[in-house]
Amino acid sequence: MSEVLTAPLVVEFPFTRSLGPVQSAFLTGLRDRTVLGVRASDGRVIVPPTEYDPVTAEEIRDLVEVGATGTVTTWAWNPAPRRGQPLGTPFAWVLVRLDGADTALLHALDAPGPDSVRTGMRVRVRWAAGRTGAITDIACFEPDDGTPERDPEGESAQAGEAGESGEAPVTGITTHARLDYTYAPGRTQSRYLKALAERRTIGERCPSCRKVYVPPRGACPTCGVATDTQVEVGPRGTVTTYCIVNIKARHSANDIEVPYVYAHIALDGADLALHARIGGIPYDQVRMGLRVEPVWTEGGRFPDHYRPTGEPDADYDSYKELI
Repeated sequence: MSEVLTAPLVVEFPFTRSLGPVQSAFLTGLRDRTVLGVRASDGRVIVPPTEYDPVTAEEIRDLVEVGATGTVTTWAWNPAPRRGQPLGTPFAWVLVRLDGADTALLHALDAPGPDSVRTGMRVRVRWAAGRTGAITDIACFEPDDGTPERDPEGESAQAGEAGESGEAPVTGITTHARLDYTYAPGRTQSRYLKALAERRTIGERCPSCRKVYVPPRGACPTCGVATDTQVEVGPRGTVTTYCIVNIKARHSANDIEVPYVYAHIALDGADLALHARIGGIPYDQVRMGLRVEPVWTEGGRFPDHYRPTGEPDADYDSYKELI
């Protein structure tokens, strides 16, 4: 078994933003099966539309409808689509200059294989069903063979024909950002994490300044020299400073009711405070100098939270350098 741990990690959050008049019109148009661009000061039609001229930086608002057919200007084949991409089968990423536009739009092209894609080929929009006012209202592009397009709601229509939906304009969007990756903490932190799984906390001592750093970093952040002497610290410690959390966040295992306290805790024998949640005490009774100890859950690989030990508070001078 390798001494270096690895683990799949996911960072995911919803990002909500409001739209200005240009982006609002563009996404509202997509919902109604219309593609809009904006005319720049030099007469070029920019798609997707921007709020400011890319040359002069002046604000531009002259919206122009362009076609739902266009020409591929360049492309790249994607043989293995990933989660969240426009198509679940292999497809081509393409830049398409729509008819009436002077710039190209990036999207997916549904094609049987790379041999069927070429620069200069004619393509058309395939509209998504249940459009909501997002770039995904264009499900993808498809080769334009000249046959009439069929509306995803079942009505026969020519590509580019659109009707007003009668719905309110799109004024905001929420994008779900997600990053999947494999994290490798390295040898030093792997040893730290393995010790935590044994309900021990280890740091490393700098051979120069003699400070003990937790979690260990493999090098002293002050002296810049390698650290390899392991030192077991804690398990008890002192709250050096803290904050009260009032915004509910989704955790992997459970929801933590707000308000709760997150604190910097200087473990006994350590010269660097780590952070952890404080439990077992009302949030408004947490204070600097509070003595705490870790609480482990059944099968937990790290402390779930820290709770008061019942000892007298630590003297300020004993932890002031760790704030």
